[in-house]
Amino acid sequence: MPVVARAYWKGFLRLSLVTVNVEIYPAIDTSADISFRQIHKPSGQRVRYQKVVPGVGEVESSDIVKGFEIDDDTYVLVEPDEVRALQLESERALDLVQFIDADEIDARYFERPYYVLPADEPSTDGYRVIAAALAAAGKVGLGQVTMRGREYLVAIAPIEDARGLLMEILHYAREIRPAKAFFDELPETKVDKEMVSLATELIARKTAAFDPGAFHDRYAAALRALVEEKAKGRKIVTTTAEELPPSAEVIDLMEALKKSVSGSAGKKRAIKARKPTSGASSGSGGRAKSRKSAG
Repeated sequence: MPVVARAYWKGFLRLSLVTVNVEIYPAIDTSADISFRQIHKPSGQRVRYQKVVPGVGEVESSDIVKGFEIDDDTYVLVEPDEVRALQLESERALDLVQFIDADEIDARYFERPYYVLPADEPSTDGYRVIAAALAAAGKVGLGQVTMRGREYLVAIAPIEDARGLLMEILHYAREIRPAKAFFDELPETKVDKEMVSLATELIARKTAAFDPGAFHDRYAAALRALVEEKAKGRKIVTTTAEELPPSAEVIDLMEALKKSVSGSAGKKRAIKARKPTSGASSGSGGRAKSRKSAG
């Protein structure tokens, strides 16, 4: 099956007695990320790191084992053979053990998406049956899978009109900090209904279908442009930054909301009054889909 990346995991997807040979691929492309190396400025050489032990010096990789800290400077050593001997079933098989509505999963639990594909032609029928069944039921399947030495909680959902399957790695409950600890100290004051109404009107006017392509990483673009200019040997000059709004200096919240609404309305009227140019106009449609419902 043609793919554009190396498989991150290979094994079996199981729905009771239905077993499908699958491969898992990262859905996120990090190749465009900008990363820096640490350079020794006087020599221009890259800084390298050596594995050293105080009082011993540099050590060989073969002499290094994993250690779990149980107290200050006190470790339990674990040998590679001991780790391999654990042999969890989820290293080779991803069992769908429970099914839930997609919107039952709190957004805080989502960590990273992966594409799940059938590994061979004989597995395609079973794969498509699972995808179609999940879509028809409006459910996602929960299971656990071990990848790169860690067992993850995952959700499997249909995607692309049930042509494929998406696997979302989920955080375990113990990894989520309780919101109560952060928000309990907020004062319980009554919210002005008129202010809420004005804010709701602003939200309604700015509501549109989700289009991730409309947003770009401006910091990364500026950083890349800086690197490209410096690579050409040009002098880099600092341009005047846009004036930033004062931080949290809204004295009259009601007045700010009213001005925002009236300003937004004025812009809308100006747009409507503008004479259209020749040629067909185009619009965008479609529903914004929540990440919770991957179908």
